[in-house]
Amino acid sequence: MITDHSAVNKSATELVERLHVTPEPNPTSESLQKGGDENLAKLKTLSGAAFDKAYIDHEVAYHEAVLSALDKTLIPSAQNAELKALLVKVRPAFVAHLDMAKQIQSGLSKSGA
Repeated sequence: MITDHSAVNKSATELVERLHVTPEPNPTSESLQKGGDENLAKLKTLSGAAFDKAYIDHEVAYHEAVLSALDKTLIPSAQNAELKALLVKVRPAFVAHLDMAKQIQSGLSKSGA
């Protein structure tokens, strides 16, 4: 996941620099950022199985939220062809991460964690 996330961030940064634009906060980005910040604060209070469960539950919810944002807002609204192509290109990685997180979540549920 780290490799994929790093590659997506690098591609996005390169596109922003090439287009000479400055990303601005918007309701979608603010919602995702807020959820991430709240999750990090919660995770800092947990350990062991409780941490594992909270972490993977958030990963599932986060990747579902990103996919929803991609499908309902970001891809349909993208007016720049390069940006739209990047969003379409990275979408399968989010699907794969969601599937991976769901498998781990299922394994934790079966193990009683």
